Amino acid sequence: MKTHPDIASNIIAASNRSRIRENSDRRFSAAERSEDRTTRSGLRENSRSEFSRIRLRGAILIALLCVGLATPVAPAAEPTTFSDVVASVQPKIVKIYGAGGLRGLEAYQSGFLISPQGHVLTAWSYVLDTDFITVTLADGRKFQGKLVGADPRIEIAILKIPAEDTPHFSLDQAQTLDVGDRVLAFSNLFGVAMGDEPASVQHGNVSIKTSLSARRGAFETPYDGPVYVLDAMTNNPGAAGGVLTNLRGELAGILGKELRNTLNNTWLNHAVPIDAIAASVEDILAGKILPRTVEDETRKPAQPWTLSLLGVRLVPNVLPKTPPFLDAVTPGSPAAKAGLQPDDLILFINGRVASSCKNLADELTFVDRIDPVSLTVQRGIDLLEVTLEPEP
Repeated sequence: MKTHPDIASNIIAASNRSRIRENSDRRFSAAERSEDRTTRSGLRENSRSEFSRIRLRGAILIALLCVGLATPVAPAAEPTTFSDVVASVQPKIVKIYGAGGLRGLEAYQSGFLISPQGHVLTAWSYVLDTDFITVTLADGRKFQGKLVGADPRIEIAILKIPAEDTPHFSLDQAQTLDVGDRVLAFSNLFGVAMGDEPASVQHGNVSIKTSLSARRGAFETPYDGPVYVLDAMTNNPGAAGGVLTNLRGELAGILGKELRNTLNNTWLNHAVPIDAIAASVEDILAGKILPRTVEDETRKPAQPWTLSLLGVRLVPNVLPKTPPFLDAVTPGSPAAKAGLQPDDLILFINGRVASSCKNLADELTFVDRIDPVSLTVQRGIDLLEVTLEPEP
């Protein structure tokens, strides 16, 4: 069978077009597949790159944290050096000179300022048994000190000097110490500082916190309250009344008087905590224990008590501040009925300090003989409260 030439040509042309389309489709499909593979490969590479960056940042952060934890933190620096602490305390320390000088009784002791008005806290002792008390400041200035008040029961006294804006300790900021705490003791031990020389400084630790009441009979002192026992040799002439601080120079206690253990002949290095004496100090500063004034003289009763009416005789008044020891007690007298004995030392009369024989006699002139008389008496190391009633 013969095919028409035109028809044959058309068939050949259609066949060629079909092959062209197939080839084109195959090329297009291959290109699409190649492009798709390229896209997927790019996405995978991008994902891997982003993941690598995240891992790198995480590793850096962990490394920084590890370095921070491994690096030791430097301890906080102390606010001041040891020399700075000593220099800050020295202006608050004073040297006190008064009675003494006989039979090995030193005429000096220590004290420290407790107000900007020149109030000085010190130990109650024979050194203050005079009307001429000299107080020397750290800069060498000297003042005549006036006895504002005292509490012999806890063996403290407060003096006043005519000075203003004095560097001082604040009692309400006093610190409490524990066993093992390191401390500094400032005092004029052995009287080595006479003018503007600095006070002596000793360092040590608190060995024991105890009460002297647990050692009654061992130490001859009326005070039986709490004390810090120190391993520093503070029990020296002139040290009484000095200040005890912590290593930051903060007030902690007042150095006690020399005490010797009568049982084993050893000395006790001790200080009295400020909180044990703060109430008494505040009473004295508040004016609850003040010297008599001229106005008081006009209020004396017409018939006051006298020593003879009480039935007591004091030791001879040979010194201006002879302590009021009883020399004899009249049998059947108010004093005898109250249980007073020879050698008793009268510390207070009606709440006021009896600083001397003369002072005791003067205080009696303010008490009417129809009123009872209250006395605080020291007998050995014991304190007694007695009341003398008037005769019916």
